[in-house]
Amino acid sequence: MKAIRLDGKSLTRQQLVMVANGAPVELDPAALRDVARAADFLAEQVRREEPIYGVSTGFGSNADKLLGAHPLRDELPGAAKSGRSLHEELQHNLIVTHAVCVGEPLAADVVRAMLCIRINTLLKGHSGIRVQTLQALADLLNAGIVPVVPALGSVGASGDLAPLSHLAIVLLGGGEAFFDGRRMPGGEALQAAGLSPVALSYKEGLALNNGTAQMLATGVLALHRLDRLLDTADLAAAMTIDAFAGRLGAFAEEVHALRPHPGQVHTAAHLRELLDGSTLADIPYHLVPRFRPWLPTSWETAESRQLSFDIGWDWVPADQRHGREKFYARFKPFRGGKKHQPQDSYSLRCIPQVHGAVRDAVEHARRVFDIELNAVTDNPLVFPDRQAEHVEEQVISAGHFHGMPLALAMSAVKAAIPVLASISERRLNKLVDPATNDGLPAFLIGNEDGTESGFMIVQYTAAAIVNDLATRAHPASVYSIPTSANAEDHVSMGTNEARHVLAMADDLGKVLALELYTAAQALDLRVDMINAARDLARRADAATLARKVHGAIEGSALHGVFVEEVEALRAELAAAEAFHPGRAVAAAHAAIRERIPFLDRDRALDGEVAAAVAMVADGSLLAAVGR
Repeated sequence: MKAIRLDGKSLTRQQLVMVANGAPVELDPAALRDVARAADFLAEQVRREEPIYGVSTGFGSNADKLLGAHPLRDELPGAAKSGRSLHEELQHNLIVTHAVCVGEPLAADVVRAMLCIRINTLLKGHSGIRVQTLQALADLLNAGIVPVVPALGSVGASGDLAPLSHLAIVLLGGGEAFFDGRRMPGGEALQAAGLSPVALSYKEGLALNNGTAQMLATGVLALHRLDRLLDTADLAAAMTIDAFAGRLGAFAEEVHALRPHPGQVHTAAHLRELLDGSTLADIPYHLVPRFRPWLPTSWETAESRQLSFDIGWDWVPADQRHGREKFYARFKPFRGGKKHQPQDSYSLRCIPQVHGAVRDAVEHARRVFDIELNAVTDNPLVFPDRQAEHVEEQVISAGHFHGMPLALAMSAVKAAIPVLASISERRLNKLVDPATNDGLPAFLIGNEDGTESGFMIVQYTAAAIVNDLATRAHPASVYSIPTSANAEDHVSMGTNEARHVLAMADDLGKVLALELYTAAQALDLRVDMINAARDLARRADAATLARKVHGAIEGSALHGVFVEEVEALRAELAAAEAFHPGRAVAAAHAAIRERIPFLDRDRALDGEVAAAVAMVADGSLLAAVGR
C-alpha cells in the first residue's frame, strides 16, 4: 500500500481514512526542517533560562511553578537520585499521569487515525517536538502498533489530553498496545516491532497529548460512514417511492431552484437519477389496483393461478360524479390502490428538504474537519522565526486545543442522525399499514388464514432504534464541566460528541436497512399487482375484468356505462408496457433478492434482517447501483 506523505498542510479526509485502514505514512523533509528549527529554538531558550509555559513551568493550575535547577526531592533524607532532569521529568510525568481513560478500547482505525493526525499537526513546526521523536511516532504507526486507548476520559479541552497520553505512553515503553493480533504491554510491542522507547525532551509531552486528535479522528471516520449512509437513505427512499407508485413533481429541478439549499437540491437530483426509467412513478391513479385476499376462485387461467393475491377496484357510479365531471374526463372512475390526490405524505414528498438538511449539516462538519486536519492544536505555540524582545512573544499560550468548533459541528450532525432515521421509519411504517400503504396488503403479507405477521415487527425494531437515537441526540457540547482546579473552566466535550456520532451512524444504517428490506417486499407486491392487472387486460375481455370491480349492479340503468368504462380501463392497461421501477432501484432490488427471497409465507426473519444490515454496512447495495 502506497505511503501517505504528511507535511502538516495537505492531509485530506480520504487520506486519513486510508491511514486508518492500514496505509503507512512518510514525513515530508521540508516540514521536518521546520520541526527541527522549533525544537532547536526551545533548547536555546532553556539554555538561557527563559520561563516558558510547559517547558520550564508546570501545566494547567501549576503554571505558576517554575522548575528549579535540580530536584528538591533529591535532598530528602534517604532519597535516591532520579538521574533525570526536571525538564525531562515534567514531560514524562505529564504522559504517565494523564493516561487514565476507562472503558473499552477504541477501534484500531480510530487509533491509527489519531496517530496520523497528531503526526501531521506536529509537522507544522510550531510545537517544539524533535525530529527523532516525531519519526519514532511515525515508526510506531507504520509498524502496526495500535496503542490501547480506552474510550472514556476526554473533555475536549485541553484537547484530548487523556486519550493522547495513552498513545504517547506506548512510545515511552509503557501502557498497552495491540500488535500482531495480540494485546500486550507497550514495551513488549515496541520490542517485538524492533523499536526502542523514547525519552522526552522539552515540551514533547505537551506536544504529544495536547490537541484534538481523538475527536477529529472519530468525527472524520463517522462522516466517512455517513457519506455512504446519506446515499443509502436516498436509495431507500427511492425504492419506497417506487413501491408507492409515488409522484415525482415534488422533486422537479425547477421546484428546488426556488429554494436552493445545497443539500436539498442535491437530494432532489439524486432521487430523479435513482428513479429514472420508472414506469411506476406518476402512474395514472386508476391503473393501480388494490390488494384483495386470494381465493381459490380469484383467477381463471393456470398461469394466473400461480399468483398469491387477488386485485380489485371500486367503480364510482356516474350519478355520484356531479361537480367532478372534468376530473373524471381525465381520470377513469375507478378507485384502486392510489387515492386521487395531487401530493404524497410528507415522508415521501419532503425527502429533499429532510435528507437535504442532514446533508447540509454533514457538509458543514466536513468544512470544519478539513481545516482542523492541517491545523496546530497544541499549546503553547512556538514561533521560532518571529523577531521579539521577550520569549513570551515567540512562545504564545493560546487556546487552539479547545474542541468547540468540532463539538458544535458534531452536535448538528448528532441531531440530524435521528431525523434521517425517523423519516425512514415513517416510510417503513407507511408501507406496512393498510390504512396508508395505498392498496398493499397489511404488513405486506397475504395472510389468507389470519396466521401471519409479515413485516409487522420489522417496524417495531426500527421504532426502537429511532427512539434510542433520539434519546442519545442531546448535544454534549452544551454541558461544560470545569477541570484542572478551574484553570480549565470551560471545555467542549467534543470527544464525547464525536464518539456518539460514530456509534449512532451504525444504528442509522440499521434503520435504513430495515426500510430497504421492507420496501423490496412492497415493490414486489406493487409490480406484481399492477402487471397482473395488465396481463388480465391483455388476455381477457371487459366482462372478465369487470369481475375485479365492485360498485355496479347488473341490470341497473348504469350498467351499460359501467361496462363501457371497464372496457376503457381494460384497453389502457392492455396497451401499457410492463410496469417496472427505476433502473437504479431495480439494481438495488435485484441485489437484495440475491440474498433475501420474497416473503410469501411467514418464516424466521432474523437472518434476513442481519443480511440487509450487512448489505448497507458493506456498501454492496450502493455498489450494485453504481454498476
